[in-house]
Amino acid sequence: MSIFANSNKVGMQLFIYCLAYPFLWIISRLPWRLFYAFSTSIYILVYYVIGYRRKTVTENLKLVFPEKSDQEIKIIRKTFYKHMCDMFLEMIKSMSITNDELLKRFHITNIEVLKELEAKQKSIVLLVGHYASYEWAIVAQLLIKYPSIGVYKQIKNPYFDRLVRRIRAKYNTQLVTSYNAMKKITKNENDGNLAIYGMVSDQSPRIHKAFYWTDFMGIKVPAFLGGEVLAKRFDLAVVYLNVEKKKRGHYEASFIPITESAGDCEDYFIVKKYLSLLENQIRKAPAYYLWTHKRWKHRNATPPKGATID
Repeated sequence: MSIFANSNKVGMQLFIYCLAYPFLWIISRLPWRLFYAFSTSIYILVYYVIGYRRKTVTENLKLVFPEKSDQEIKIIRKTFYKHMCDMFLEMIKSMSITNDELLKRFHITNIEVLKELEAKQKSIVLLVGHYASYEWAIVAQLLIKYPSIGVYKQIKNPYFDRLVRRIRAKYNTQLVTSYNAMKKITKNENDGNLAIYGMVSDQSPRIHKAFYWTDFMGIKVPAFLGGEVLAKRFDLAVVYLNVEKKKRGHYEASFIPITESAGDCEDYFIVKKYLSLLENQIRKAPAYYLWTHKRWKHRNATPPKGATID
């Protein structure tokens, strides 16, 4: 019975992929003006008709910006949803966008930061937030020699997961699940294979793994420690990716060094610095953060025994 059920599940996943893929391909090929007109129509559907996670977004914004009026919250919320739809479709655009076009639309101001670390033969942990366009950051791979390895959460549908991997492969970027990240990095470092490890690190950890609590946007919450733990274990360099949205479809990124030798850092220095840099970005232009995820869901939870509360 379980084999039959699993076969049906896989068949349904394949059916959904085959149904969706032609539409995704067509969307990725749209001229930019039509592409963003389509994004606007998706925004109207998502925001006004479906109301996707509007309650969560509103609660998050009111929680971290208690000083803002309802009208200010509404403006941020609407701008966020427009940006979220743009960003989602820009991920699809990665299927067909040319290297030259991507370099023009995701401009990196100081690639020399990574090149200097390459010259020093240091593997790099690149810490990224759910801010602006973290997807198009793959363009950095066109400007450096190191291979990039992105730590990600595997997509449940294996066919869409394979598609994402194929898109990343265009830029010499590999993907490894968070479950296998330690094994992959350990093997690389033991074999002397240098790389850049990209990690989106502002998730909320599971409560039983919430061993470090600190302020983020003025709220005491557990922090995800994976990037710091990996960096300190292998004495890697750590860099923050700072991305700003300049206008629709155009971003400017810079690399901010956190440390060249994580092994020399005090515990939690890296994660605190990372969260501080991300918070500064959010406060400067809050609409470009991913407010739909429940980042502050554990704020009233009891920390597990032995947790450090800063």
